Amino acid sequence: MSANNNNQNHNQNHNHTDQVIIALRRMIRSIELHSRSLMGSHGLTGPQATLLRALKDGPLTAGDLADRINLSQGTVTDILNRLEQRQLLARSRDNADRRRVIVALSPEGLALVSSAPPLLQERFSARFNQLPEWEQSQLLAALQRIAHMMNADDKEPLAPILTTAESIEAAELRSNSNAAA
Repeated sequence: MSANNNNQNHNQNHNHTDQVIIALRRMIRSIELHSRSLMGSHGLTGPQATLLRALKDGPLTAGDLADRINLSQGTVTDILNRLEQRQLLARSRDNADRRRVIVALSPEGLALVSSAPPLLQERFSARFNQLPEWEQSQLLAALQRIAHMMNADDKEPLAPILTTAESIEAAELRSNSNAAA
């Protein structure tokens, strides 16, 4: 009977492992599908849409924009370059301090961001914030533990943007090839 209990425990643990992996794959798939949909419908990556949304309430300095969306200044500069080439925003020097760059949406950028669907992290945040505090803490702890178990203890801060690196790279390649054409 002891061998049978060990076998049942092994099967139960294996089933839990499989269920966790399936749940992770579902999350990744959801992120990929949303990223593809946003790119297909509006020609934007998640970070590009996030940046444009941050400008919807008015112009910001490039540094304030980077802080608001939790991306590095270098990454924001790259995104700004691509969006400026598409005439979705404009950059200008601050009259009071010429070292500062002010970023504002163009009319085309405002129209695009106004018609874009909600970002995946916005829908997630709305649902997550409806959970009781104890459940939010429990989910956070479990996800942090899973990230650690997957050696995802990256020391570099990450933006709270749900998109895949693969979809960003593919979009950048398409954007660059369209700009060259």
